[in-house]
Amino acid sequence: MCKLFIQADPHLWQTRLKSVRLHGFSTSVRLENLYWQVLEEIARRDDMSLPQLLARLHEELTFAHGEVENFSSFLRVCCGRYLSLQLEGDVPRDLGTSIRSLDADAILAREAKRGGERDQERRRGHSAVAGGPADRGGARGGDMARDDTDHDRGHGAPSRRRSLSPAA
Repeated sequence: MCKLFIQADPHLWQTRLKSVRLHGFSTSVRLENLYWQVLEEIARRDDMSLPQLLARLHEELTFAHGEVENFSSFLRVCCGRYLSLQLEGDVPRDLGTSIRSLDADAILAREAKRGGERDQERRRGHSAVAGGPADRGGARGGDMARDDTDHDRGHGAPSRRRSLSPAA
């Protein structure tokens, strides 16, 4: 199984720092090359340059959620969601279809429904296992994986640096 990942082109996980202007400030974003490739594809779909896409995403994220704590992480999640939505059939693989032409509300509703169905399947699967959470009367059992977050390991904490990317 791991061979598919281990023997992939090492260039894909090497990082590249790109300078971009966001809200009139020059800053840098560091991402792995694979993420830059996906972001470039997303930008091309909507006839945008990569800097235009980054500025648009940052502007809309700031408008919707306020201060951006970790823009690089947000961009990685955007890439993962884009690829996942393609696999689900919500975003056509045809690069001639722009992202802005898609019905975002309908896609989000289908995604939420799929997420709810997956949660129900997981709960049914865990409660059917002897010694699972249903047998112990709690949602978190001894054999359940601990929910570690990046904050537990010291990653993703707010940075005092001007850069929007995590410390290298």
